[in-house]
Amino acid sequence: MSTAEPILLTPGPLTTSARTRQAMMVDWGSWDDRFNQLTASLCEQLLAIINGGASHHCVPLQGSGTFAVEAAIGTLVPRDGKVLVLINGAYGKRLAKICEVLGRSFSTFETAEDEPTTAADVDRLLHADPAITHIALIHCETSTGILNPLPEIAHVIAQHGKRLIIDAMSSFGALPIDAQQVPFDALIAASGKCLEGVPGMGFVFARKEALASAAGNSHSLAMDLFDQHSYMAKTGQWRFTPPTHVVAALHEALLQYNEEGGLPARHQRYANNCQVLLEDMAALGLRSFLPAAIQAPIIVTFHAPKDPRYQFKEFYERVKAKGFILYPGKLTQVETFRVGCIGHVNQAEMHAAVAAVAEVLREMEVLEI
Repeated sequence: MSTAEPILLTPGPLTTSARTRQAMMVDWGSWDDRFNQLTASLCEQLLAIINGGASHHCVPLQGSGTFAVEAAIGTLVPRDGKVLVLINGAYGKRLAKICEVLGRSFSTFETAEDEPTTAADVDRLLHADPAITHIALIHCETSTGILNPLPEIAHVIAQHGKRLIIDAMSSFGALPIDAQQVPFDALIAASGKCLEGVPGMGFVFARKEALASAAGNSHSLAMDLFDQHSYMAKTGQWRFTPPTHVVAALHEALLQYNEEGGLPARHQRYANNCQVLLEDMAALGLRSFLPAAIQAPIIVTFHAPKDPRYQFKEFYERVKAKGFILYPGKLTQVETFRVGCIGHVNQAEMHAAVAAVAEVLREMEVLEI
């Protein structure tokens, strides 16, 4: 990174490498064979990350991650289906809102923002309501950084013969998910998160049988994953104008992902970042919102200082002036701020970020020198 460019310690968009940014300096024709090959290679590499080549299709979609979540719900949940939405943060609530807007029947189960949903909860809920056909789960809830117990929940859902839709926006590429071990109809992620691409493209790993039976479900032409996949399988092309530069950047980011050592190495770097962040912030007296057992190494929520001289807007601008962009809190009950552990950053940048936080809090007279 150039020192003139701030480092993004956010959950995406995030700091990308010079190679990834350089990949966007080429213009691509959307029907060009070379670009179609780039898309096909991208989907193949993405499927390999979840060991899903035999069982799932990778369907890319223009837009942010939320576009892909809406597309998955609209395509894979029949119009007479019912979704159980598991909520412990803002993105679970957004998922429920999507069901409401799409006119899909749904129920919600909400736990506190620092309390994971359990497999026992899901088992009880499915016994109580046999009308439920699909369960929608946020794997890592970016509101706090909480990690929900996906394998255990998926196992219970499979025992009940129900279908699982996973929003893995913040976890895909860094936290292991094996499609042959964790049964799901859809797993949804995006370009601008742990793969360290740029924002602008979502993708849905859809179980082949589920996608094949989804014709006519979708509320939308543009977001019909069945139609998108059918057209791409037939022609090799996107139905509508693709985000060519985003695709090229993600392809380049995936080359670097594999050079680094794939998911184990990416997870370890983020875990190291998270550990440095937690330890250094604790030394300043700043407490994390979540206990370590349920903290994913993606983004950490910290309690804001109680000093009346602390104001987030001023804190944010002062830290930004020192080269680091943080993230506001997203909790309703307590005042917090968030610091991401992901992106093209390492432990040195995390140490430097906390040093900048310390300097700012001293300047604001919130911390004693």
